[in-house]
Amino acid sequence: MPTTRTRSIPAGQVTRLLQAWNKGDATARDELMPVIYAELRRRAAARLRHERAGHSLHPTDLVHETYLRLCAQNIAWQNREQFFAVASHLMRRILVDHARARAAAKRGGGLRVTMAEIGGDSIAADPEMLDLDRALGELTALDEAQARLVELRFFGGLSVEEAARIMGVSRTTANRDWQMAKSWLYRRLKQTGGGRRSEG
Repeated sequence: MPTTRTRSIPAGQVTRLLQAWNKGDATARDELMPVIYAELRRRAAARLRHERAGHSLHPTDLVHETYLRLCAQNIAWQNREQFFAVASHLMRRILVDHARARAAAKRGGGLRVTMAEIGGDSIAADPEMLDLDRALGELTALDEAQARLVELRFFGGLSVEEAARIMGVSRTTANRDWQMAKSWLYRRLKQTGGGRRSEG
């Protein structure tokens, strides 16, 4: 596991180190991993900030599992955005698996997450993870690009600009799709009760 001692590395340097890691440079991997681990930890904490008391999944657990799965990926890393795009999908799957296990073990034990940090007040402050995942599945069937954008922004913590680069679309298109996706998710989560805000 990476040490807790980290330093900031510019995005361009992260890309260079990822590409060097692709070529088997262990030094690049060792230099990169603590920084990536710390960034994943920050993003995981943001996703679980409003998790209800009593849940067993903590940011450290989420990021550790994500980190292990990322290290096991046989992917030709191209840049920082691509790396965190893969991380966003892995985080989603881990959160959904955890929420399903909790729901199976204890009725009403669903995991709540927050979308407020990415301008999600118009979606829901604390949707149930399984409600959100189901809604994203439905959105994928309607508009795969919008669902992918939500996954990149919510689970990966990417900005609209970063997500647009990964998806190969303009910032204007990404902004439009983001607004449309938020509006659709708000309506869908409201129907399922997933848009209820926590009290206190």
